[in-house]
Amino acid sequence: MLPSLALVGKGEMLAELKQQTAPLGMTLLDGGGVFGVWSDSAEAISLHILDPEDSSQSLHEIPLERGDGGIWTCGDDRLQRGISYTLRASGPEGPRHAFQPQRNLLDPYAKGLVRESPKDYHCVAIERDFDWQGVEKPGTALSESVIYEAHVRGLTRVNPNIPEEIRGSYAALGHPATIDYLVKLGITAVELLPIQAFISEPRLVNLGLINYWGYNTINFFIPHMRYAAEATRARGPEAMLFELKTAIRELHRAGIEVILDVVYNHTAEGGHKGLTYSYRGIDNSSYYRQDDAGNYQDTTGCGNSLNFGKPMVQRLMLDSLRYWVEELHIDGFRFDLAATLARDENNHFDPNHPALRAMREDSVISQAKLIVEPWDVGMGGWQTGNFPPGFPEWNDRFRDSVRKFWLQDVANFRHSASHHNGVQELASRISGSQDVVSEGSPLGTVNFITAHDGFSLWDLVSYNAKHNSANGESNRDGSDNNLSFNHGHEGPTPNPSVNYSRRKAARNLMGTLLLSAGVPMITAGDERLKTQDGNNNAYCQDNVISWLNWEEDSHRDDFYRSVSHLIALRKARPALRPRTFTKLDEATLEHDQMLWFSVRGDEMMIEDWHNSERGEPFSDLPTTA
Repeated sequence: MLPSLALVGKGEMLAELKQQTAPLGMTLLDGGGVFGVWSDSAEAISLHILDPEDSSQSLHEIPLERGDGGIWTCGDDRLQRGISYTLRASGPEGPRHAFQPQRNLLDPYAKGLVRESPKDYHCVAIERDFDWQGVEKPGTALSESVIYEAHVRGLTRVNPNIPEEIRGSYAALGHPATIDYLVKLGITAVELLPIQAFISEPRLVNLGLINYWGYNTINFFIPHMRYAAEATRARGPEAMLFELKTAIRELHRAGIEVILDVVYNHTAEGGHKGLTYSYRGIDNSSYYRQDDAGNYQDTTGCGNSLNFGKPMVQRLMLDSLRYWVEELHIDGFRFDLAATLARDENNHFDPNHPALRAMREDSVISQAKLIVEPWDVGMGGWQTGNFPPGFPEWNDRFRDSVRKFWLQDVANFRHSASHHNGVQELASRISGSQDVVSEGSPLGTVNFITAHDGFSLWDLVSYNAKHNSANGESNRDGSDNNLSFNHGHEGPTPNPSVNYSRRKAARNLMGTLLLSAGVPMITAGDERLKTQDGNNNAYCQDNVISWLNWEEDSHRDDFYRSVSHLIALRKARPALRPRTFTKLDEATLEHDQMLWFSVRGDEMMIEDWHNSERGEPFSDLPTTA
């Protein structure tokens, strides 16, 4: 038993380990460590310390003891920094269970991971000391935030101002060239596509592709290994964690927050015929939603859904969030398919779900920005406007309304000299979507025109249809409802008139985003008119389709300056970033006054709001394509 355990009393420590609140994962102490894992269904679990010379061989098998609430624990002096380990679990048979006693499994709470092959991983016990050099989190108010959604690899992969050997890595994210670019642009927070450890689906691997976006998590505590620089990866998990922390520290030093896109709704183990890495082998019946016949209830479209009707599944997410905030100083999270996280024991969405309440009540997690994608693909999954206060929502209605006004109405006028939408819906979006958000404030809406999923801004004004053949699915994947307009020609063209119209439309879209009430989010590359060649689902494209284009170009450079100017204008004018909804009444200390004027310069009348033919801005456009 651990020498350090004797300091507090062996019996006392073991009693604590058996409680439902016992620490999970590996906790290193002087002279050894303690370990815990949750499984409500297992009949036996053991921890295996692997041979450092041959990780396929187990040197030591340590049985775990079951305590309250299905917490399995041990304390042992062989649990030391640097050991490689896996778990094995056995339990009952039956349609809901998937125990395989000889299969090595990953610790759900592991902090270090090594990949031996596409199907062979093991955990590593690591120390996590780091010098933050006194650098504090920026603490930017939500009302002051301008979010920049970016991919760690894609943002820096071909930036000539970054050393080639670190491009596409955490080190490149924290490089002065990247930070200077972001500071000059004016963004306050970079929102990173998933960086929690993930793997590629076998189907993609068989096609010679990878899961580039990363929405296929295998562990919720470990940074994705591939995003560390090559030399760092060679030094192991501790070095990779150090590299990421360094990047976060340097971004914070420059006043830039770091928000993580997190995927707690499902795991990389897929459907019931998928590969087993961790959760399925530890307790398939408890971690995943399924019926008594073992059929998965999938509300994510990814084969499985974690069961947030279970308190210990909720705890897994909460412990992970707390770890990223405390250990890596993360400033916020964007929850992918967040409706799944708020489904109760009956699989119904509950805006008062215990997991949501716990996030807001937790002294650590509640300090972070908690942004939700307010939908999933299950029954009753579209919940825009229904999340409780404290959870700003991705506003898909803002996206669609602005696209309709600036693109679909222009296209309609060219073809038929008529409009479909008018100005009423757009005005609601500009003023903070009070008809949508439940926050009671424009800060309940995260506004966006584009995101990683869908057309880039330039493609939105250059293509009428998706062009996803590179994805290997015969162009079947990706949305067909893009509300885009190619301005008379599909894809690239040397026609200066068409390109002028496209740049004008892009400015209209970006200007509307950055001058509207709510929290704006820009997709990386849109500020430089990045194209994905019409691909609106580039989830598997780790190449120039997805990477930010850094080549000098007068039009791209000019558009970058325009975006930077718009952000500066937003920051300089508090009326453009209100914290409360404005009103038609005379301004007071509590609210601003908002007046609306037509293109003629006169104040809008009731009939103007209901007239879809208020199309004067388009009167000079030709009526043919």
